[in-house]
Amino acid sequence: MKRVLIKNARLVNEGSVEKRDVLVEGDIIKQISDRIDTMPPNTMIIDAKNRYLMPGVIDDQVHFREPGLTHKADIGSESRAAVAGGITSFIEMPNTVPNATTQKLLEEKFKIAQKVSLANYSFMIGGTNDNLEELLKTDGRKVAGIKLFLGSSTGNMLVDDEEALEKIFSSTDLLIALHCEDETTIKNNLDKQKSVYGDDIPMEMHPVIRSEEACYLSSSKAVELAKKTGARIHVFHLSTAKETHLFTNKIPLKEKRITSEVCIHHLTFDDRDYEEKGSLIKWNPAVKSQKDKAGLWKALLDDRIDVIATDHAPHTLEEKDQVYTKAPSGGPLVQHALVVMMEAVKNGKITVEKMVQKMCHNPAILFRIEKRGFVREGYYADLVIVDPNVPQTVSSDNILYKCGWSPFEGQSFTSSVTHTFVNGNLVYKEGVLYGDEKGRRLLFNR
Repeated sequence: MKRVLIKNARLVNEGSVEKRDVLVEGDIIKQISDRIDTMPPNTMIIDAKNRYLMPGVIDDQVHFREPGLTHKADIGSESRAAVAGGITSFIEMPNTVPNATTQKLLEEKFKIAQKVSLANYSFMIGGTNDNLEELLKTDGRKVAGIKLFLGSSTGNMLVDDEEALEKIFSSTDLLIALHCEDETTIKNNLDKQKSVYGDDIPMEMHPVIRSEEACYLSSSKAVELAKKTGARIHVFHLSTAKETHLFTNKIPLKEKRITSEVCIHHLTFDDRDYEEKGSLIKWNPAVKSQKDKAGLWKALLDDRIDVIATDHAPHTLEEKDQVYTKAPSGGPLVQHALVVMMEAVKNGKITVEKMVQKMCHNPAILFRIEKRGFVREGYYADLVIVDPNVPQTVSSDNILYKCGWSPFEGQSFTSSVTHTFVNGNLVYKEGVLYGDEKGRRLLFNR
C-alpha cells in the first residue's frame, strides 16, 4: 500500500491553524497528530517546512467545454490546470454541445472524465421547459444536482415557462443550482445601447446591460419560489450587493435550503477594470461596481454567501477579440483561484481559516459530498500544500489552460501551490504534473 507522511505542516482545517503531521495510507487520511515518527518502510516523506496544508479546493461551478466545444477547453486540459491550482474536485455545468439534459448524455460526460480527469468530478444535469421526466430520473447519490438557467442562457437551456419552473421546484429534493438574470431586462438594455453604438458597444457598458435590476429581479423571484415550494436552491455567482440581502446567516449551512456563492472575478475586479481588461473580464453576470464588490465581500465574511467558486469558462483569444455583441462571456480561472484568495489573506481581507471554509468545507457540506472537503482521519486524502512565500508571475509560458490566456496574465502573486494530492496520489509537485492516476466520481450522502 502506498503511504505518504506529510511532516511539519501548518494544517488549516475546521477553523484553526495548527502544527500537524498527516499520514496517508492508500487513498485515505490514516492519522493526524502533533508528531508522527513511527511509520512503515517505503513511506514517502514530505517535509512541509511550515507551509500551509489544507483540504483540496472543491470548485462547484466550472465549464470544461467537453463535449462539443473542445477547441476552447476539455476535461483533460482543464483538470490539469485545476490540480496545479489546488482544486482537487470540480462540478461541471451542462451547457456543453449537446446540452447534458438527458441521463444518457450526462453519463457520457462521466465516461469521458473517468478516462482523462486528474481531479475528482461530478456533473449537473440541465433543466429545460420540458425535461422534468429526465430530471426526476437523476440519482442524487451519484449526481451533484440540477442546473437551471433562469432568464438567461448561452445555450438552449433557458427555463422561461413559470409553470414548468414551479413543477421542477416542487418535484425534486435534489439541489437546484441557478443562474439568475432577467432576459427581458437585458434585451431592453442591449437594444438601448445598440441604438447608440451599433454592435461595437464599449465593454464598460456590460454591467449597464446585464444590470443590477436584471440580476435582482430574477434571483428574488427564485428565492420567493423556493420558499413557496420548499425547493433546495443554490444561487450561483452573485454579482450585486443588493442580491446578498436575499440570503441569511441566521442558521447553520447544513440547515439552509437557500444558499449562494460568489466567484473569484466578482471579488477581484470591478467596472474600473474594463478599460484595461476589456472582454477578458466579460462574464455573465457582469463584473459590476466597487460598491457591489464591497457588498459581496461583506456578505461572504458574514456568511450570507456560503461558497467561493470560479465559474471557469474559457474561450479562445480569437473569440474574445471581437466587438461587444460577438465577444462571448466567460474566462479561465481554476489555475489561479487559490493564489488570488491567498493574496486576499495576505492583504487582510479574509483569514486563511475563513478562505478554507468557503472553498473547501462549505461546498462539501452544501452538496453533501462524501468524505471530502476536510482533513479528517478516514476521509479521502485530497490535500494541498501552499507556500505563502514563493512568488509567481502569471505568464503565457506557465498557463495550463487550453485557451492559453488568463485575466491575471502579467500579475504577480506572493503564494504558490507546491503539492496537490488527489485520493492520496501526488498529481502535482512544484510545477510538474503527474497524470498516471485519475480522479474519481464524487459521491453524495443523500
